[in-house]
Amino acid sequence: MGSVNKKKILGAPVGNCVHVAGILNFLKLAERCGYETLFLGPAVSVEKISEAIKQHNPNLIAISYRLTPEVLKKLLTALKKEVEKNRWQDKTFIFGGTPPTAEVARKSGLFEATFGGLEPREDITSFLKGKVEEVKKDEIPPQNLIDRIAFNGSYPLLRHHFGLPTVKATVEGAREIALSETVDVISIGPDQNAQESFFRPDEMKKEQDGAGGVPLRKPEDLEAIYKATRCGNYPLLRCYSGTRDLIKWAEMSHKTINIAWGAVPLCWYNKLDGRSDRTPADSIAENQQVMKWYAEHKIPLEVNESHHWSLRDAHDTVAVTAAFLAAYNAKKMGITHYVAQYMFNNPAQTSPLMDLAKMLAKIELIESLHDENFTSIRQTRTGLACLSPDPDVAKGQLSSSCLFQMTLEPKIVHVVGFCEADHAATPPDIIESAKITLGIIKNFSLGAPQILDDPRIKERKEELVEETKYLLQAFKNLAADKVKDPWTDPETLAQAIHRGLLDAPHLAGNPYATGKVHTQIRDGACYAVDPQSGNLLSEKERISRI
Repeated sequence: MGSVNKKKILGAPVGNCVHVAGILNFLKLAERCGYETLFLGPAVSVEKISEAIKQHNPNLIAISYRLTPEVLKKLLTALKKEVEKNRWQDKTFIFGGTPPTAEVARKSGLFEATFGGLEPREDITSFLKGKVEEVKKDEIPPQNLIDRIAFNGSYPLLRHHFGLPTVKATVEGAREIALSETVDVISIGPDQNAQESFFRPDEMKKEQDGAGGVPLRKPEDLEAIYKATRCGNYPLLRCYSGTRDLIKWAEMSHKTINIAWGAVPLCWYNKLDGRSDRTPADSIAENQQVMKWYAEHKIPLEVNESHHWSLRDAHDTVAVTAAFLAAYNAKKMGITHYVAQYMFNNPAQTSPLMDLAKMLAKIELIESLHDENFTSIRQTRTGLACLSPDPDVAKGQLSSSCLFQMTLEPKIVHVVGFCEADHAATPPDIIESAKITLGIIKNFSLGAPQILDDPRIKERKEELVEETKYLLQAFKNLAADKVKDPWTDPETLAQAIHRGLLDAPHLAGNPYATGKVHTQIRDGACYAVDPQSGNLLSEKERISRI
């Protein structure tokens, strides 16, 4: 077949197919790429297509068909005979239709390219611009986060976590996900035994192997997962940080899977959440050392902090404060590219408007830290707790959440499998969830209303910023005189939790926290309230009672 360097395209739905929207959209796209186009109308017979080719001598003939695949086989047999009879092998024929009809067209051997509606728009544009599709398919996307974001253009990267109860199943599943080319970043989720005791195997509880993730037991397990994903779209890989021995985890992840970015908490993975036996002060100090390690190795970092508070029903001001402190500590430890995660639907009853207000408050404070040595990358995600065990309902909830997330113009969307309220995501679940998310992104990219201009969002955002600044000042008032920077001092941060500056209802009974704050959802936002009167409490009022 010929190339597509010349500029005349003839398009027609063949046989009795009256569906013209697809072929007309293609021809409009071709015109924007510099082609002269000619449309023959609906339901064009093979004979009329042949006559039009003779009359107009196009270089490219675009055929579409969206009806019964079996009928298409007969039509293409007739068309192929016309091509051979008239020696039109120098012309380029392409096909567009449904996935089943595209498969029939592909098998016919007549078409240089077939499009079944599942391809990215960029693939069609590339073809029209004369790029060789085989070269594009052989191209390995960038294998670091910053370049991969640029490579993806206007679309955010899609990330999904993955870890099945056996290494073998995880390796096979990771390959399946990579071959689907739907997920740009796979986050490996180890089981709790691995997260806490990978480097201390004698302390593992064998009866809990595979609980909550893949039972990684040796570096070769990670290497096998990495090797399995060197296909398809060559997704970036990352791995949970572990809850102890975090620097060893970082070193191993860097060596085995070329970790795309690290993720550590600031105040968690200790006796606060039961994930390790570290005290909050000790864990904060260790977490900061891990941040320094990532900075020294020039690897981007995410600090998982804010959503841990919201998951425990902390009021929104605490969540915004925690988000700022996480970014602030990352910057002070030398991180230059900070992945800022904005988890929506957390607590689950939060309204979309108030979610956006909370996220905008976080963004304003975090991005106020930007300078020539520090920048943040927006990553949004759906909150686990908001998803229904009913998969059909959950798909709607995932779609709704992703739609509002797109207003923040994220560079990464952390996709959460719609099935997570029922079971850990399998490769088919992950692929389907990613496709749902991609559909939302595609539609949103066509243009959306300016919801962020809603005065209710602006008012709540400004309130949260001011309340957060008041709470941050309280940290400085708490710190000992010798402390140079209370916002990074492990003892001050631990004391802020112990005394209740940072507090959440679910921390009740924990000797390292207070757990006395009462919170409620009012008008879609989470507030601290007086337990007796039910009145909302400002930070000034709340802190005065501590």
